[in-house]
Amino acid sequence: MLNSLKIKIVGMVAIIVIAMVSITFIYTFQHKKKLIEDVALQTSGILVESIVRSINNSMKYGHTSGINGILSGVKNQEYIKAIRIIDDSGVVLHSANSAEVGMTISSAELQSLAKQKEDRITLSAGSDFFHSFSKIPNTSECNGCHSASSPNIATLETELSLVHLNAHIKDDQRSSIVSAAVLILLIIGVTLALLIMYVDNPIRMLIQSMQQIEQGNFDLAVHIDSTNEMSLLSKQFNMMTCKLKDLMSTTVIHERELARAQEKLAHHHETHLMNQRLEEQLKEIENLNISLEERIEEVEQANYTIADLASELEQKNINLGNAVSRLSTLYKVGLAINSTMNIDRLFNLIVRTTSTTLKAHIGYIILYDAHNNCMNVTNLIGNGKLLYAKTMIPMQDSSVSSWVIRNHQPLLIADISQSPQFARFSDLGYERKTLICVPLMVKDEVIGTLNVVNKLDDSHFNADELEMLTTIAAQAAIAIKNATLYEEQQQTYLNTIQALVSAIEASDSYTKGHSERVTRYSLEIGRRLNLPPDRMQILERAAILHDIGKIGIDLTLLHKEGKLTPEDIRELQQHPVIGMKILEPIDFLQDVRICIGQHHERYDGFGYPNKAKKEDLLLESRILAVADSFDAMTSDRPYRKALVLDNALRELYDNSGSQFDPAIVSAFSEIIEEGMFSRVHGAVPIYAAAAPL
Repeated sequence: MLNSLKIKIVGMVAIIVIAMVSITFIYTFQHKKKLIEDVALQTSGILVESIVRSINNSMKYGHTSGINGILSGVKNQEYIKAIRIIDDSGVVLHSANSAEVGMTISSAELQSLAKQKEDRITLSAGSDFFHSFSKIPNTSECNGCHSASSPNIATLETELSLVHLNAHIKDDQRSSIVSAAVLILLIIGVTLALLIMYVDNPIRMLIQSMQQIEQGNFDLAVHIDSTNEMSLLSKQFNMMTCKLKDLMSTTVIHERELARAQEKLAHHHETHLMNQRLEEQLKEIENLNISLEERIEEVEQANYTIADLASELEQKNINLGNAVSRLSTLYKVGLAINSTMNIDRLFNLIVRTTSTTLKAHIGYIILYDAHNNCMNVTNLIGNGKLLYAKTMIPMQDSSVSSWVIRNHQPLLIADISQSPQFARFSDLGYERKTLICVPLMVKDEVIGTLNVVNKLDDSHFNADELEMLTTIAAQAAIAIKNATLYEEQQQTYLNTIQALVSAIEASDSYTKGHSERVTRYSLEIGRRLNLPPDRMQILERAAILHDIGKIGIDLTLLHKEGKLTPEDIRELQQHPVIGMKILEPIDFLQDVRICIGQHHERYDGFGYPNKAKKEDLLLESRILAVADSFDAMTSDRPYRKALVLDNALRELYDNSGSQFDPAIVSAFSEIIEEGMFSRVHGAVPIYAAAAPL
């Protein structure tokens, strides 16, 4: 499109016209602007000269007071910006603006005025106004008010605005630009139209005629009358077409005659030549066939190579995907394993996660007891269900786990029938088809094995799954060791505190065994209410330690046989608070600590030490309150004898809904009636206080 003749001609015309119009416009505009400024300058000079004459006339007749009027009258013209008379010291004597009279101009303006020797008119920067200075001469008719030695009385300063002239110049500039643009567009449009009419259309007609001639149509004639040149070109084209037609006809006739002659003259050896050609063509065809077969073989070989590469690439993609999947699985398994420190929950989590990851039918952990040379099976899970919690099996030569523990190496058995040295049926009661057993090692010490048995889809375990299970086992072994250490640390804390509780009970024959009985009652109530294992653990620890705060109570008060004074009761009621303070530094006993602090609170909110409402009480603390009160009522105390069983139960029912949780009282009564804690008590009077101190 850009290589078109008409586009090039129009472009050149446009550039030339734009350049000529732009130069003409700039020259005309500058000339007009200079002419307007010259006219304004001459006008300013005439105006200043008229003002000076008016001022001289006023001073000649002594009318100095009328000078301000003259200046004000001149200032009324919209193009006069400022007008004032300044003496040689820079003081404004007269001004169109009365506020300026008596003011002194700046030192810079005064120096510029002192250098001024003659009248001048200057155009300010930006051409916004004319700034003129005109000396007022000291004539003899000046009424003798000035010294005759001074040639001038003062200086007339005027500022004439050129805003209205600049507006006219800008309007003229815009009009000139619009006119120039319209003229340029008109010239370009006319040029383009003429080119299309007198050049482009005739050329198109000639091109179409040439295309028809190329297709074999010589019977056409082109008639173009747009210009003499185009008319002559069309005539020449028509003549060329006629000559070409005649030449083609003559050539065809000559070729036919020549062909007949050659046919007559060379017919006798044409057969020979044709035979030679046929032989040569046959050889060429044979060579082509050979080359084609070679090319086909090369293409087939290339296809095989491409297929191999595609298969290899696909396998690498599959391997990469499997690697990413394994890494993601190992990451998730690691997060899951390290999410708990509870040893039983950890075992269950490891086995379930491993079985799910490897799609195994059965999974379990074996812990090795080196002292007794036996193995403890923990959390045997099959089809997602817990089959055995804990089972002990002996070390045997036919046991896969025994082999792994002794050799400190993982073992993959893809098909048990190919490994006759190991038993097909496990001591745990299932048939083994395929399995992986890896050691759980901590610092080169085998603490057990992690096992997965039989695939859900009946396929065989492979080396990749062995590698994954080995990696999981390494993480699991560390987690198990950490959880074991954590559990041992917790148990050490509990044993220490329980020893303190036992020491308190040992000093008092009346309370001996109290914590143990309260623990049994509480756990049985918790089982009846289906408490989860973690809350059962909290309940058990709280029951054992619920009276730990009595360490801070005076022994004489604990063994006092007489009636307790209000001060004694208040001191005894501090033991839940003391117990909470004792357990405060132990982080893992925080729920136990809350339970101990609440075991003397009442269901109706009138208990101690905080009068907590029932909705604020832990379920474990409400269970502990019933168990503690029941054992207190059915045990001898220094200040009273034990109640018989029926009376103690009646006391629980009487205080159900006020002191005790009705649901817990009902559950505990069912336990007692079933004979789980049957005891024989003598007939004793019923005391009003149901809860122990």
